[in-house]
Amino acid sequence: MAAHTSQSVAKAAGDDVENNDAAARGRSRLADGRNTGTGNKNGARGGLRRALATHWYAWTMIAPVVLVLGVIIGWPLVRGVYLSLTDANERNVARTIGVRHIDATYRFVGLDNYTAVLGDPVFLQRLVWTVVWTVACVSITFTIGLALANMLNRDFRGRAAYRMALILPWAVPGFVSVFAWRFLFNRDNGILNKVLDGGGISAIPWLDDPTWAKFSVIAVNVWLGVPFMMVALLGGLQSIPGELYEAAEMDGATPWQRFRHITLPGLRSVSMTVILLSTIWTFNMFPVIFLLTRGGPGDSTEILVTQAFREAFITSPRDFATSATWGVLILALLMIFALVYRRSLRKQGEVW
Repeated sequence: MAAHTSQSVAKAAGDDVENNDAAARGRSRLADGRNTGTGNKNGARGGLRRALATHWYAWTMIAPVVLVLGVIIGWPLVRGVYLSLTDANERNVARTIGVRHIDATYRFVGLDNYTAVLGDPVFLQRLVWTVVWTVACVSITFTIGLALANMLNRDFRGRAAYRMALILPWAVPGFVSVFAWRFLFNRDNGILNKVLDGGGISAIPWLDDPTWAKFSVIAVNVWLGVPFMMVALLGGLQSIPGELYEAAEMDGATPWQRFRHITLPGLRSVSMTVILLSTIWTFNMFPVIFLLTRGGPGDSTEILVTQAFREAFITSPRDFATSATWGVLILALLMIFALVYRRSLRKQGEVW
């Protein structure tokens, strides 16, 4: 009996010791966790300090750029989003007439402007034509630019002169080029119709007929965009090793096979970038549409960005809120396109 009691006492004592050890280990782990959390915070702060101390020169260089971008892009963007949530127009915004200052009286309306614009058939019409205009311009520009880049990538006499001549449209200011084309397209005195008249063909209403006006604005935008596309793709072609073409030619590959299996894969990275840039630029190409046709005849060539301009500066009263709504929707559409485009590139193994 005494032995049994002593064994129980020893067992209970052992259990107490184990419990005390477990509690001590728990407190130790808790203290270590707190110390680790504090250490992580201190480490993060220390890492930030080291980064600032090491790369202070880089931060100093980019600070003015970030500031300027914030002023000329960030503030207008925030202001535009805010106006799109109001009923602001030229009658209720703050303005000064002589010595009299009139305070703003517009009010917050939430998403009413977006509901009105998206429910208006005009939005769908503008969107469809903008997409058609963008796809047509980018595809034609890329095809012509690729063909010219392939020709200029070969050695032939006068290659430098041809390059300079083909880059010339890019060097001329856009509005000058558009006005020059407007004179060419003039129905009565334009050179194009004079040439057609000399061949016994009746004059074409280049800018007076809705269908011909669409062809005209696409042609002018392609003419303006080909030089950039050609130069970018030419740079990509020159980065493809010539040994690949020589090996393929020795293996009996035809020119089409060399183009398909060497040139196109070698230009994939460059092509994806220039197509994205060209799409964004064409989607927002205000000068060509406005200076060449002013959205006409009627509203047949109006795209989203010219419609936004019309709401803010042409309609009466000028509707700043609706114009801002169109602008925000344009930005949203381009962001969605960029995200989808990026995802498709990642699925193809491209890093962008």
